[in-house]
Formats: sequence, C-alpha cells, structure tokens
Amino acid sequence: MAPSALPPEVFDPVFTMADLSVFYGDYEAVRGVNLRIAPREITALIGPSGCGKSTVLRCLNRMNDLIPDARVAGKITYYTEDLYGESVDPIEVRRRIGMVFQKPNPFPKSIYDNIAYGPRINGQRKGLDDVVEDALHRAALWDEVKGKLKSNALALSGGQQQRLCIARAIAVKPDVILMDEPCSALDPIATTKIEDLMQVLSRDYTIVIVTHNMQQAARVSERTAFFTAEVDEQGVRHGRLVEFDATSRIFSNPADKRTEGYITGRFG
Repeated sequence: MAPSALPPEVFDPVFTMADLSVFYGDYEAVRGVNLRIAPREITALIGPSGCGKSTVLRCLNRMNDLIPDARVAGKITYYTEDLYGESVDPIEVRRRIGMVFQKPNPFPKSIYDNIAYGPRINGQRKGLDDVVEDALHRAALWDEVKGKLKSNALALSGGQQQRLCIARAIAVKPDVILMDEPCSALDPIATTKIEDLMQVLSRDYTIVIVTHNMQQAARVSERTAFFTAEVDEQGVRHGRLVEFDATSRIFSNPADKRTEGYITGRFG
C-alpha cells in the first residue's frame, strides 16, 4: 500500500479534536490536542510510553468514561455531532466505534457465541448464522474455524483470538475500529496477518491504531500522528501532539526535530 501524499487538511474528517485535554483527577495527562481523522483510512498514533496516545484513542469511543476521576476538556466531534454532548448515549457510541485491545480478550464462550454476542445484545434474533459467517470472513478467520464454531474461543491461538476479537467488533456493524497495540502480544506471522487484515478492512472502516512499532505504522497507515511527553515548569509530564501528516512525510521528511529524533531512535 502506498501511503497517502495528501496533506491532512484535504478530507472531511470522521473525528475532529479541538483543544482536547484529558484529566485524571487534577492531573492533566494530555494537553491541547488538535487532530482530524480521515474516513476509510488507517491513522497511526505513535510516540514513547506515557505520551497519551492510548488515552486519546480511548476518548474516541468514550472508554475513559469508565475510569474514575477521568474527564475530557475541549471538544471531539464525530462527523457533525459533539461526541460528549448531553444527549449522546455512550453505549451507542461504543457500538458505532468498536475497540480491539492490546491483549486478545475473547469471552469464555464458543467462537459462534463470541461473534453473536453483540448482535444479540442489540436485539437481533434472526440471521445470526449469516452475521457470524460474514464477520469471520471479513476477519480472515472463517476458513480456519468454520468446522469448530461451537468450540471454546479460548482454545484458539493468540493471533486467531485477536482476529476473533476483530470479527466480534465487526459483527455489530461499526463505522470505526480503534486498535490499541493490537499486535504487541503476537508473533511475527500473526502480526503480518493482522496488518494485512487492517489494510483490507480500511476499505470499509475508518481505523485508528496505537502502536509502539514504528515499522508497523510505516507499513499500514496512510497518516501518522506523533505524540511526546513534555515536562512543564512544575516538573509535571503532559502528553502533547507534536506532528500529524501523511505517513510518507512523517517517516521521510518530518517537520519537527522531535519527530525526527524519535523516528531515528535518538530518544523514546
């Protein structure tokens, strides 16, 4: 895949973050992020540990709502709607904006019931066989599990479990898939399968991925946002967005020396 050469301004965004800050109690973990996410592309969030990239990712489907004392300042718009508006249902947000976590987390149920779980919760009773098969096809897992759909999902390999979790997210027909270090616990062969799958899925879904693997970001994403942690005059660290651009430019000709330093391994 050739990364996009378009500047970040030339698209109608799925998400727009305007002066986004995230607090845990009085601590400002992320400060002043302005970022726009393009539709049907893979956007990678990279940076050293503690720079806030996973915190920002969790803001996009309001997972931070589940953390005591967490609060968001600034604004996130999902298309034209304030994602944190009073009338917005966080459960509906998480249906439309799915999440795949760092460690595969299948339910201790059958493969079939893992995929059917979300549609059943949403009230679907008919056509579940088709939903399960379609989701597993889309997650490139059908051929490997079609003869053992009633088997416990925990018996699958780590890479298969992660693709199952992707299939489970797809089954509720989301618009966006968020992925937080989805390959960090996987071997290189399983990682390649997940990366290939992401590129196929980005034809139909907007994907935002957090990764510590810069080579992965360079391989799979069209756009990359680089975050770092800055220390203020009181000695407190805050996550900050440094640069956002087409992945090809971030990795070949970054505009900020901090980005270049991270990309070349001089820090982080």
